[in-house]
Amino acid sequence: MDDNVKRTAKAPALLILASFVIVVAGMKAASSILVPFFLAVFIAVICTPPLFWLQRKGVPKVLALTFILVAILIVGLLFGALIGPSLNDFLRSLPDYQERLSTHIAGSISWLREKGVNIPAEEVPHALNPGWVMDLAGGIFSALSSVLTNAFLILLTVVFILLEAADVPKKLRIVLKNPERSLSTVEKFSQSAKRYLVIKTLLSAGTGLAIWLWLLILGVDYPVLWGTLAFLLNFVPNIGSIIAALPAVLLALVQLGVGSALLTVLGFLVVNGVIGNILEPKLMGKGLSLSALVVFLSLVFWGWVLGPIGMILSVPMTSLVKIALESYKETRGLAVMLGSDTEIEWIEGLETADAIRREKKNDL
Repeated sequence: MDDNVKRTAKAPALLILASFVIVVAGMKAASSILVPFFLAVFIAVICTPPLFWLQRKGVPKVLALTFILVAILIVGLLFGALIGPSLNDFLRSLPDYQERLSTHIAGSISWLREKGVNIPAEEVPHALNPGWVMDLAGGIFSALSSVLTNAFLILLTVVFILLEAADVPKKLRIVLKNPERSLSTVEKFSQSAKRYLVIKTLLSAGTGLAIWLWLLILGVDYPVLWGTLAFLLNFVPNIGSIIAALPAVLLALVQLGVGSALLTVLGFLVVNGVIGNILEPKLMGKGLSLSALVVFLSLVFWGWVLGPIGMILSVPMTSLVKIALESYKETRGLAVMLGSDTEIEWIEGLETADAIRREKKNDL
């Protein structure tokens, strides 16, 4: 009898694990379809607030949607016009930069050996090969450009999502058993998700513009590329800013010397410090932060499933999952597990404040 109970208890867990493996394998096989779809959802969520704002101002739905699509097309064309020539030139010059970087490493090894530091010159270039950083940057841009070849499919998906966005609450009100309670939860999740994505996108755009301007002043080659990379990888906290800084710093080193490389590092530190540590927590709140381990695991997992674009979308998708978990009392504990140490301190502070308010109320 006990054995039967144990087997029955284990069966759902094994079934869930097997289902998860099958779903992940299917997502990896269908990554060429899923990546454009996820990008379309990402763009549609960002475009929903201005669309609804235009409709509230009395603009007809079709005309408001036309304005949004024209804005998307203009941004896409500007993005392609700025990135395309620089990307092609950078990819052609990549072997030359890697060779010059190897020369710098060899010179540094010789200098250290003159100072009495015994470093095997044959093994270090293989163990510390910074050329992979340039390859990674080129791979991200190449993957992005290949995805944008499906621009028509992405734009069409965005159109249909935006057309359906206003009718979803009406459909849910008919389908759900307890529509008012369920719709309030869905509305809370929707508002939090839109707020997160819009603020994160604006802050990432500010990061990219600041990095582009700083590198342009320093005279580093391809500042538009490194500003775009900073914009994309700003969606990945902590790790993303480091990955975005490395190719620009190495390029400044081989092109302009050690002084410019240090100034490049300083620029990235200041920009990411101000935007990531001051503006972002102030605008979005500490409750939306993720654990560093969760960020790393989501980066590895989604990068493996969906490729380089999956790395960029990994943290936004994980953050949306966290927001969804926070929307329900039953799953709020899982959301806390995904959060960072600062969020735990923030929650403990709220609980302490609530306890003090209750004590004062009882005293009165």
